[in-house]
Amino acid sequence: MVENESNYSAARYRTPDGAPTDIVIFTIVSHEKHGGKKALPDRELQVLLIKRSVWPFEEKWALPGGFTRESETVYECARRELQEETAVEDVHIEYFNVYSAPGRDPRGWMISHAFLALVNERLLEKRKADVDAADVGLFSVEEALGMDLAFDHRQILSDALEGIRRKMLATTIAKEFLPDEFTISELYQVIRTVVPDFEESNFIRKLTSTKSRSAIITEALDETGKPKQSNQYSQRAAQLYRFTGVEPKLSIYT
Repeated sequence: MVENESNYSAARYRTPDGAPTDIVIFTIVSHEKHGGKKALPDRELQVLLIKRSVWPFEEKWALPGGFTRESETVYECARRELQEETAVEDVHIEYFNVYSAPGRDPRGWMISHAFLALVNERLLEKRKADVDAADVGLFSVEEALGMDLAFDHRQILSDALEGIRRKMLATTIAKEFLPDEFTISELYQVIRTVVPDFEESNFIRKLTSTKSRSAIITEALDETGKPKQSNQYSQRAAQLYRFTGVEPKLSIYT
């Protein structure tokens, strides 16, 4: 039978039992070193997790998320669930994948839509556990990947990590974790915090040699037009730079 408007029936089709969302929120946590020696702060990539308070996987750590309502989009659901479970809001999240493996959820056929973000730690300062969450916390990504997370959240976290690493190398997202004026060493450290195996022997030359309008960063100048320097994290003064506002179409670091 050829289906048309007059004979269509939704009863002919099996629909999922739910369309949940899962949200992966990364941040870079910095700790200043003590002891009098000038050095860059320690930085660590961390992820936001909740401890579930309801079945299934009660008392297990998981990514925040929940079921999409009929009256909202999955994007709206992700923002709502993030706020309800962790009190985190006003965070820009991006869609990155769908998870639909049979048996991924003991409650039935669940097709989950996953979102990610890499945000400044200050946006997570007021985090607190709420709806369906017994606790909320930040964990190093390495620790989280070693945990027995609920559902298929370890796989989702692993995929999101790859996504955020690509984003670090293809955008200027590093500026969210830097002051307006920064040294090349600070920028390099932020990148390596997210992409530990990043190596670029021509890193400084590639970023500083161009004078074109497409330059990603440029020297910071004082009111007289002279290059500004800082010795905050080193004994010798280092040149300061600032982002120009240009967003690259390809990787800006390789």
